[in-house]
Amino acid sequence: MSMHTQPQRAPIGLYTTEERARRDATIWTPVQGVLAPLQFAVFLVSLGLVLRYLATGDGYVIATWSIVVKTGVLYVIMVTGAIWEKVVFGQYLLAPAFFWEDVFSFLVIGLHTAYLWALFSGALAPQSLMLLALAAYAAYVINAVQFVLKLRAARLQAATVQEATA
Repeated sequence: MSMHTQPQRAPIGLYTTEERARRDATIWTPVQGVLAPLQFAVFLVSLGLVLRYLATGDGYVIATWSIVVKTGVLYVIMVTGAIWEKVVFGQYLLAPAFFWEDVFSFLVIGLHTAYLWALFSGALAPQSLMLLALAAYAAYVINAVQFVLKLRAARLQAATVQEATA
């Protein structure tokens, strides 16, 4: 006698009903909503300062400080994002819904941290430091696009759920 059981199906969309409720109820959702655009604004200013330094050789100190500030904001958003993920999905990182975004976030954090290490250890010359910062920033942009696409998918899912229940 063979027994066939239906495999458990993953929820359609990004969040289960329970996860969506936890997402909407936690303070960490609006915290992420404030930190993400703040980080992007810091990134844009810093990118301009880094490019100015690379083009003219002027403004090394301000460009360096802007990268340090950008890295600090990145660390804050990573920690608060991990807390958000724990509240919503029950694990601090690598929840299935955000697995690849989290994996790429590790690369982003690694590059930013490598910049700080190289800066404070004196391992790289100023020009090389700025190029490392640009690599970190390129990874950050890719990661930001991943999260924006995920946010868009969540909004589309919410609209679909609202239509289905209306």
